[in-house]
Amino acid sequence: MRILHTMLRVGDLDKSLRFYIEVLGMKLLRHKEYPSGRFTLAFVGYGKESENSVLELTHNWDITHYECGEGYGHIALGVEDIYATCKAIKQNGGLVTREPGPMKHGSTVIAFVEDPDGYKVELIEMGSSNNAK
Repeated sequence: MRILHTMLRVGDLDKSLRFYIEVLGMKLLRHKEYPSGRFTLAFVGYGKESENSVLELTHNWDITHYECGEGYGHIALGVEDIYATCKAIKQNGGLVTREPGPMKHGSTVIAFVEDPDGYKVELIEMGSSNNAK
């Protein structure tokens, strides 16, 4: 078994696709509209779905906003140079909500960014001393 994807409901699919593709560097893997159900699915990720876990962005056509909820935590992405990554994210219009630095009570270097719907994305520097947190 393996994790195939994580689904996020998004209010503005175009904004979300711009964020995940242009700001975080993912690729659009597939996109399909379901007119009878009034929704669109877009799958984004860093590699083929057959080899990687991806994100499913679900846009219900009649809904423009979702509350993230108390149970949602974050998506985590491993990066080589967290400082350069955060700089690039800012230059591409992304919002860094926690600047890079060691995590509280540990030494792993992390940062947080936020997507257009308010979902948190944690960046973890892969060269940090303890990536398991």
